[in-house]
Amino acid sequence: MSSQREYAIHRAPILTPAFYGVLAVVLLGMAIVAYRYVVGIGAVSNLSNGYPWGIWLSYDVATGSAIACGGYVLAVTVYVMNNFKYHGMVRSAVLASMFGYSLAGLSVMVDIGRYWNSYSFFVPSRMNPNSALFEVALCIMAYCVVLILEYLPAVFERFADEDAKKSPKLVKFGKTWEKRFSKALFVIVAIGATLPTMHQSSLGTLYVLMGYKLDPMWQTGFLPLLFLSNAFLMGFAITAFETVLSTRLLKRPFEKEIVDLAKVIPYIVFFWLIVRLIAVTLNGGWSNAFAFTGKAIWFWLEIIMVLVPALMVIACKYARSESGIFLIGMLLLIGGGMYRIGVYNVGFNPGPEYHAYFPSLLEFLITVGFVAIEILGYMVLVKLTPVLPNLENHGHKH
Repeated sequence: MSSQREYAIHRAPILTPAFYGVLAVVLLGMAIVAYRYVVGIGAVSNLSNGYPWGIWLSYDVATGSAIACGGYVLAVTVYVMNNFKYHGMVRSAVLASMFGYSLAGLSVMVDIGRYWNSYSFFVPSRMNPNSALFEVALCIMAYCVVLILEYLPAVFERFADEDAKKSPKLVKFGKTWEKRFSKALFVIVAIGATLPTMHQSSLGTLYVLMGYKLDPMWQTGFLPLLFLSNAFLMGFAITAFETVLSTRLLKRPFEKEIVDLAKVIPYIVFFWLIVRLIAVTLNGGWSNAFAFTGKAIWFWLEIIMVLVPALMVIACKYARSESGIFLIGMLLLIGGGMYRIGVYNVGFNPGPEYHAYFPSLLEFLITVGFVAIEILGYMVLVKLTPVLPNLENHGHKH
């Protein structure tokens, strides 16, 4: 039965040196999180009244959720665009997205100063439905649930393929719910393709509201559109990056479908760049862009880091190789992430009375700890549930 499945469990030991190394990083990060709750947020961060949103929101939420859009863009590509050629990569992307979005939500709990009041979000009398931040929080939480539901078929398949003699009830449970979910999956996917469209654009809306506090190189009414197209860009980028990285680390054959999928990257990049440059022009940001400042350098670097890989896909044969796809994905992730951090941190200035914000060491370590959780979870679950493409169905041998 398992040999006929589209997906298969990666048969390899879980407790490896890499597992223990990543686990150590996780434990360090979570120990600092515990310390933050004991001594307060001010003792572990460089946040202030002027800069209340730091790396935990600019990276963990704004950038991290965009990096976690691999499941979103593949769902749109496979189910909306009806291109089932890439269906084999869906589960891996969904798993990465599930961890990315869940950890983005958890990192908010680290960022909130008075976290004991967080229950107020669920109290109707205290809700503010007119707030863009309310819509972001609501959609992200709903999307986390959707991603878990999209991942559950892998769990049911694992149960259904167990030995019926040893675990008859477990096998029956797996087969029953596998059939039920197969009927409801298109509805779940449809919801999953809608929610990121809403909250990714709203992440840009949040900084439209900042007005003059955001540098003209980034401030524009097009921020919702730029953030949404940036999410697509980073979704394809993480799919390329993660596909090559997982094949190398897990010693699997290169999935050549990713080469064809990467061909869409230049279209997204050029659309994003055109809107980006028009926005800078309309907002009078070019004078700042050509000034010799740290912000200007950041602006040009983010443009270059996004443009170069797009040109590589168009004109470079190296872009069709495994290492070329890896490099393209990595550059796009850096450039796309720089744009979001540029909006949330680099381009933001609340006024001369506040010292410029730069994350503390403990802020960095907490962020690294959350990233390590995602890596550790992925490493474990691909070895416990059928997530990766079944090599026997792709012409490969174990």
